[in-house]
Amino acid sequence: MSSQFAISVRDLEKDYGGVKALRELSLDIGAGQFFGLLGPNGAGKTTFINVLVGLVKRTGGDARVFGADVEEEYREVRGQVGVAPQEFNVDRFFPIKEVLMHNAGYHGVGRKEASERADEALKTVGIYEKRNTKFTYLSGGMKRRFVLARALVSEPDLLILDEPTAGVDVELRRDLWRIITELNDEGTTVLLTTHYIEEAEQLCDEVAIMDRGRKIAVASPAELTQRGTDTLRIRLADSPKKVPDIGDTELENGSIEALDLEGREIVVTAKRANAVAPELVRRLDRAGYRATSIDIEPASLEEVFVDLTGEDEGAESGGEPSQQFESPEVTT
Repeated sequence: MSSQFAISVRDLEKDYGGVKALRELSLDIGAGQFFGLLGPNGAGKTTFINVLVGLVKRTGGDARVFGADVEEEYREVRGQVGVAPQEFNVDRFFPIKEVLMHNAGYHGVGRKEASERADEALKTVGIYEKRNTKFTYLSGGMKRRFVLARALVSEPDLLILDEPTAGVDVELRRDLWRIITELNDEGTTVLLTTHYIEEAEQLCDEVAIMDRGRKIAVASPAELTQRGTDTLRIRLADSPKKVPDIGDTELENGSIEALDLEGREIVVTAKRANAVAPELVRRLDRAGYRATSIDIEPASLEEVFVDLTGEDEGAESGGEPSQQFESPEVTT
């Protein structure tokens, strides 16, 4: 597998006794991409990350980071990866700058350079003024920023973010989005797991949807939403007595899945509503119905997600054992 991929896995499997957390997972993530992993709880996202950083041994298959095997070439892989886990697993007894310097030291960075990197990371996430404060005394938002700073202090080529904005307010979420996007623009590959569909739509070049350890789909958010159904509302000049007969529901540029009547509005569920709308209006006109306005509500990534996985993004699916994510920096 080529090192042009930041992450490349083939037929990756992980069994926990009778539970298959990963099932024949194959996935390529290009260097420099901003890639998202979506899936309900238990889909295998955290197990996948743990395999990549060497915290979990795969049961089968192959997994590489920038061409290096995640088990046989563990040290090379860890030197290129920074991880911001969802859990706060931080040494609380030292000022946060010292914690960052310790983590840089795990990667072979000398003390002077470690100090410089720690300062830079804290400035990047906006909490440099708190450098002499212990983690315990930071606010919740500052703790989330610090976890990101810890992932950055090794200057990784691949940044893995496991639910980085879980539980934060909208303002902080937007600020973290800006920081992460700027890092990606500078060439850092980003792998993001999230339950926030909007987050994936806003940030990711490509998204993989996982369910019960399997890859369900891989595409850009825009391409995925094209798989969903749009809602088209056509307001008529007069209220029809019944749903108009528009003939064949398979149109040249799309298809109509449902047609309902709400007062003076024809409510249409359709694939590619933008393409369907002109022909539908022409058919209504030929049937004696004059349209006065058209409104299109495009399918959302959330709707496609629910269609593909069969459950809301926050629902439990039971496919992956409950586990806390441990920091590779702490356990190195």
